[in-house]
Amino acid sequence: MVVALILWWQYSRWLPVPIFFALVILLVSSNNFVANSLVQTLEWQHIPKTELPQAQAIVILGGTTRSAAKPRPEVDLREQGDRILYGAQLYRQGKAPVVIASGGRIPWRGGGAPESADMAEILKLLGVPESAIMQDPTSLNTYENAVNVKQILAKRGINQVLLVTSAMHMPRALQIFLRQGIEAIPAPTDFLVTELELEEPKVSPQATLLSLLPTADQLDKTTRVIKEYIGTVVYRLRGWL
Repeated sequence: MVVALILWWQYSRWLPVPIFFALVILLVSSNNFVANSLVQTLEWQHIPKTELPQAQAIVILGGTTRSAAKPRPEVDLREQGDRILYGAQLYRQGKAPVVIASGGRIPWRGGGAPESADMAEILKLLGVPESAIMQDPTSLNTYENAVNVKQILAKRGINQVLLVTSAMHMPRALQIFLRQGIEAIPAPTDFLVTELELEEPKVSPQATLLSLLPTADQLDKTTRVIKEYIGTVVYRLRGWL
């Protein structure tokens, strides 16, 4: 569209070309089949084939909450808040004796208390005792999550953890934790694509037709996949993977 704007100022006869490609990209990337297929390439990489084993700790990565800034009455959960719910569930199942909430908060992106503190409060509401919760309140990205968690684990003589994060984020997060020498077992949650979503378009011709229509939700999925792949490339170039 930027190219089209430039060509428009130049009164170029090629103006329709970038507009056409922009429209095609928009329609394709907001298509149900395309978006779900792209999401599946990331989310289905580390689906546990058996029951998760016991570990020494459960690590929950941030990106899950919005601070309790006015007019919010309390901390809000993002869609990724499933990470906290699943981490608490694993603790109640006896999968590990401690839970590490890892995540700081960028001052100019919401502000407020470190996200790890918000996560800890929600974990307590879900039945995890305060004595079983540890916090990493300073990490601002996945690499810092791994580095800071490693320091916490080293102080307690722990190395094996259940790593809880969104399924789409798991491939990159797991590589980073393994690169730090942490024995991380993937425990993905927050799946955007399930077997049910994949089967829905096949239910009827009407469902197939509706699934072909572009939607903002599917565009958001595609955008998140692209962001995750770009993040993987950047982290690899920086030597973090």
